[in-house]
Amino acid sequence: MAKRLSKTEQVYQRKLKDAVHLLFFTHHRLPGVRGWELRKELGADWQNIIEVLDKQLQPLDLKVTRVLEEPDIVEPTNAQLQEARYYIIMRGTVDQRTAKTIGWRIDDIAGLAVSVAYIISKQGKVPRQDVERILQEKLPGWRVKLNIDRYIHQGYLGEDDSGILHLDWRARAEIDTKKLVDLVVSFGKKAV
Repeated sequence: MAKRLSKTEQVYQRKLKDAVHLLFFTHHRLPGVRGWELRKELGADWQNIIEVLDKQLQPLDLKVTRVLEEPDIVEPTNAQLQEARYYIIMRGTVDQRTAKTIGWRIDDIAGLAVSVAYIISKQGKVPRQDVERILQEKLPGWRVKLNIDRYIHQGYLGEDDSGILHLDWRARAEIDTKKLVDLVVSFGKKAV
């Protein structure tokens, strides 16, 4: 026989379900949702609901992550948390077989990794022409421009009016930049 939930538990379950709907579906062309939207829909205890949801997503290898407007903030204020975007992303990594099913060619993924690593190595900002030049060493020129435009369109890279590239919201949400840099630095080193 099914366990009967108290009124409070029923309300909390409904709020968890609402949080999933907000986080999984695209709003305003972008995935995820702003903190203030979560607060509006879920109430004042929205941060606790997000923590519980994150724990429930763990067995599915998913997690709730947030991206602040300013990536360098260590201890965000309540106002900054409400302006941050919240997403559901994979907790672990994607194996090569699964990567084929996500709609990206392996050389497109490699191009994104090279672009992100290069931008990080240049303290977060680099002229587009520099990234194009590096990618043209391994990819045809027409594909390089197409890929960079795709990375920008999908939110991994941003470009200002003067053609300077930087990491955008999606790279900050989905890419473990520390791990990427560690992999790049350790590449080619022999195990001792």
